[in-house]
Amino acid sequence: MQKSQLGSSNLYVSKLGLGCMSLGTEEKTAFPILEAALEEGINYFDTADLYDQGKNEQLLGRFFKNNREDVIIATKVGNKWEEGKDGWSWDASKAYIKEQVKHSLKRLGTDYIDLYQLHGGMMEDPIEETIEAFEELKEEGVILYYGISSIRPNVIREYVKRSSIVSVMMQYSILDRRPEEEALPLLAENNISVVTRGPVAKGLLSPKYRDKLTEKGYLDYSGEELKEVLQTLEQKFLDYRTLTEAAVQYNLAQPAVASIIAGASSAEQLRANANAVNSAPLTAEEIAFIKEISKASVYKAHR
Repeated sequence: MQKSQLGSSNLYVSKLGLGCMSLGTEEKTAFPILEAALEEGINYFDTADLYDQGKNEQLLGRFFKNNREDVIIATKVGNKWEEGKDGWSWDASKAYIKEQVKHSLKRLGTDYIDLYQLHGGMMEDPIEETIEAFEELKEEGVILYYGISSIRPNVIREYVKRSSIVSVMMQYSILDRRPEEEALPLLAENNISVVTRGPVAKGLLSPKYRDKLTEKGYLDYSGEELKEVLQTLEQKFLDYRTLTEAAVQYNLAQPAVASIIAGASSAEQLRANANAVNSAPLTAEEIAFIKEISKASVYKAHR
């Protein structure tokens, strides 16, 4: 599988990364998926400290204990779990980040994290302090590089101006083109890579989309609009591409996009995702067609 340089880093990530949130906590189901990922040439594995309250990191630590140097592990920080409280709270303070990285390292069974990401971010955060935490962890050799996982344009702009992030993870698909106006050009200009999640829009951009359709629609698509655009896409690519292939290649056509993160609940699903990434790139005509029939949405909230 092809690899791309992640921003200005010396990390070269596979075009498809495995989103590990859906692996569960059992080795007997997770390990075959991880084995299949390695067989397909995937070297980029994305987790977070909140996935199964740290058990996901532990799972990866056990699996990669003998070949840690062969893979790129990305994890995230910022969501805080407190016993006795209902759910997660947000903490982007320097003290919290520098404390939590120790726990992630222990769970992963490693002495460094390739890519450490802020798992969200708001304008109300102590951004300078947050950046300081990541920069100090880099100097200490505890992390190699850092990035953010955010769809907030204002937050992204601040990190572009004030930090040395190498990547931004964000939701992006044919049905969610919001990053195209504000985020993707800015990040491409500054040599910061985009790692996309949700490229198949919760399964809507797949051959099984009819099972996913509801009257509610998706983002700013009504149910009827969604059905129409998906049928039009399917008809366009019917003879030579699946919807999944078109969706994945639409993401990869963006110069800023280095990798797509997709989860998999089975080895078969992972291999199907890999096949989509390895399929032929979209032509200029196909990209123009997709843009013509889909909405060029913008961020109305998430500022």
